Amino acid sequence: MITALAGGLLLAPLAPSAHAQSAAAPSGLAPTMVVLDASGSMTGADPAGGTKMDAAKRAVHALVDAAPAQASIGLAVYGTSTGNSAAERERGCQDITVLRGPVPVDKAALGSAVDGIVPRGYTPIGRSLQVAAGQLPPTGPRAIVLVSDGEDTCAPPPPCDVVRTLAGQGVDLVVHAVGFGVDDAARAQLSCIAQTTGGTYSDAPDAEALQRILPRVTAAAMRNYEPAGTPITGTPTSDTAPVAAPGQHLDTIGQHEKRYYAVDVPEGATAYVSATVSYPHLRGIEPQNDNNVLQWRTYGAGGEDCNEFEFEQATNSSDGAALTAATTWDGATEKKTGSAGGDSCKGGGRYYFALQWDRVSDGVPARMPVELLVQVEPPVLDAGPAGVLSPAVLTEPTGAPRPTVGGGSLNVAGILDGFGRYTDTLQRGEFVFYRVHLDWGQALAYRVRFGETPSRGVAGLSLVTTRLYAPSRKQIAWDFSMYNGSAYHFPASQPAFSTVPVRYGNRTAEDQKVRTQSEDGWYYISVQLGPSREDIGPAPVPIQLDLSVTGTPEAGPRYATVVAPPSVGTPGPGAGAPGAAAQGHATTVAMVSPLGWTVTGAVAVLVVAVATALVVRGRRRARSANR
Repeated sequence: MITALAGGLLLAPLAPSAHAQSAAAPSGLAPTMVVLDASGSMTGADPAGGTKMDAAKRAVHALVDAAPAQASIGLAVYGTSTGNSAAERERGCQDITVLRGPVPVDKAALGSAVDGIVPRGYTPIGRSLQVAAGQLPPTGPRAIVLVSDGEDTCAPPPPCDVVRTLAGQGVDLVVHAVGFGVDDAARAQLSCIAQTTGGTYSDAPDAEALQRILPRVTAAAMRNYEPAGTPITGTPTSDTAPVAAPGQHLDTIGQHEKRYYAVDVPEGATAYVSATVSYPHLRGIEPQNDNNVLQWRTYGAGGEDCNEFEFEQATNSSDGAALTAATTWDGATEKKTGSAGGDSCKGGGRYYFALQWDRVSDGVPARMPVELLVQVEPPVLDAGPAGVLSPAVLTEPTGAPRPTVGGGSLNVAGILDGFGRYTDTLQRGEFVFYRVHLDWGQALAYRVRFGETPSRGVAGLSLVTTRLYAPSRKQIAWDFSMYNGSAYHFPASQPAFSTVPVRYGNRTAEDQKVRTQSEDGWYYISVQLGPSREDIGPAPVPIQLDLSVTGTPEAGPRYATVVAPPSVGTPGPGAGAPGAAAQGHATTVAMVSPLGWTVTGAVAVLVVAVATALVVRGRRRARSANR
């Protein structure tokens, strides 16, 4: 976003606080260990030429080259220190070497470590998984990517039992397995390892396939969600509620519990408050009740009910749904009417937002982390150009597709840098997030294409969804369909998903969907590929996003003078990203909000909120006309 100064424009992003950096470090990507087979069988010939080990090294170099700079990737190998004779079996089955722990990626060091691997010995898969798990942090999402060309030659215990034991110890660990030229028995064993932990199995029959698949699988392994924010503790009643300053906070919420938070909203300002809960994958469980509901209610001073009620629902929560519920409060833009200060639900003041986990699915923990995002927008003096209600039309992109990697949450959403075609690969059961920057006056349109896979027909049926979100986490639109493994473009019910040109005045439109398109900043796209109807084994699915961004950037609204407590929220991904026109500004403002609008003197800094994705299959909104 842009800082407007007298006489010119200057990019000036806000830096996150030290706490925000540590809470999200290293930017939401799950620490990942790659476990590489260096047993004697890897000296065998690859169908494409050279040895299997040569091919594996090239594939690991490819994943290292493709890894985000902020990723934490470690590398372990087995089979390098002994031979594979019967006399060496006892030592060979303990032969696991950690070449590098899961620290921020050093591509040169990892590359050198890979180049020095010499394959010789046994295949202790189960033990290697224990060692790799021990290298990862004790809490939070973690992942292992295992590459093997055969079965465990050191069992018992079978490696599937090893990962079941890890799961029983409460280790939140996902293992993704890649079979490199394996037979049916090895494929079954590796598939069991992956499926037991909720991971994926992929077949790589030759070097070319391994070099293509391994970077993608590793990228997917890092797409785990981890809640982040400044700690806050909501209370059971409004009179003791903590004041939530603009920014992202982290709390927990219990089943059917209601938590209150206070937000100071200056007269004429608008508050945006959202909550995100990411429900766990319940592997091997088919709950009778698989729905969760979050709801918001807004109260004024003294606990007066402001008749503002919103809720969001996630179905199939056992697939690992991330549910976001958002509410917008504009009561402070209305004048008080009472002679002694008026009613408590109008004008500036302290308002109370009550979050309730209202409906609870079977099998979920008693308490769950919840992200609370608070944004406060100053009152506006000049709204700028009138709202525009004509949606964008997708212009077919030209040129070669550009590879991208979607993120596991809005916090780490992959960037779609304007007009073009973008490609990614999803595993069954994944849903990922991308972001597009829109200046005032701009609009986007997009379409998702699913590529053809070998698993087609009824067995391969998967639910697919796509959703579009505003910078405030409000869902703009969504659609769903079924994918059966055949090439398919989506949404199917319309040519493309789109926004109208982003203008402040859109918030007064009759169309509720258009009202959400009244903020410039990062707009988010999610793509979900549900599990297949039957267990069809490995099924990575190529996707393509066709995107166009239209409209000439223009001046935004001019905000009024407001003074609020100085508090810097967590800036969202791309805070300070370049725009092309003057943004909203005011004469004297001291307000900080991750939606934007940080202005001091003649300066206006616009930043974007940290956001997290949601899996929502339905939305209801109820608001009384007699506030």
